[in-house]
Amino acid sequence: MIKIAFDPIYAHPLPENHRFPMLKYQLIPEQLMHEGSYTAENFFSPDICPDQIILDTHDQVYFNKLVQQQLSPSEQRKIGFPQSPELTKRELIITQGTIDACSFAIESGVSLNVAGGTHHAFADRGEGFCLLNDMAVAANALLHQRLSKKILIIDLDVHQGNGTAKLMEQEPRVFTFSMHGAHNYPFHKEKSDLDIGLKDGTTGQEYLTILSEILPKLIDQVKPDFAFYLSGVDILNTDKFGKLQVSINECKQRDELVFTLLKKHQIPVTVALGGGYSPDIRTIVEAHCNTFRLASQIFD
Repeated sequence: MIKIAFDPIYAHPLPENHRFPMLKYQLIPEQLMHEGSYTAENFFSPDICPDQIILDTHDQVYFNKLVQQQLSPSEQRKIGFPQSPELTKRELIITQGTIDACSFAIESGVSLNVAGGTHHAFADRGEGFCLLNDMAVAANALLHQRLSKKILIIDLDVHQGNGTAKLMEQEPRVFTFSMHGAHNYPFHKEKSDLDIGLKDGTTGQEYLTILSEILPKLIDQVKPDFAFYLSGVDILNTDKFGKLQVSINECKQRDELVFTLLKKHQIPVTVALGGGYSPDIRTIVEAHCNTFRLASQIFD
């Protein structure tokens, strides 16, 4: 059975200008259960991630600031959220959700987190709405528990996974691949093991052609025994910040391509959702739900 991490705190209310993008975390599981793609039995609520697991990836000083609500105004501005105990708790639960999903993925081939993909978080700071880097923390946990020897992180959010790239630059057992908008946030890019920067206006067919040429070769080269997939839907042509021209159907084809390749090579995958900022919340929810539907179709 495919298991999906979700907790009501994922949709934790924020100040007015942040409430809209958070709404998707509530609507996605509701839609999936309403249409019958999944049932309540598929969903699990993670616990709070233990401090020590976080500290295998993040700095003690920074983590203490998060827990003790001591981030400076400048640090909060870089993150984009005002600090609060609820927000820190939310990040810790999301991170544990991604860790737990790894165990479920090893059992069933795939597991998903209704949140996560917080790839702009560095060891010593948060950026771009990301406080803790859930995939980096989970990758380190897999390695420390000897559940994986070689990990491939497939980051297809429209924004480069700068925090993930920096956190993993000295870890040869983790290969970071980011395909993103070349002229999009973050404007200072870190160096992933493989970066593909796309020009503004890249069409969906161009996008799919590039990915279909690169990913099979990458899997053959890296030979991972586990994968993380950040399936951001901010690549859509409707996205307010994406700058690409990918339709919702082409975004679905992207997910199908990734899942089909991983299933073919028997590589378990944990999926986190990443970004999506189309003006119509229905577009965001539908694009994300496509990811869950395909996971079920391909892996069940």
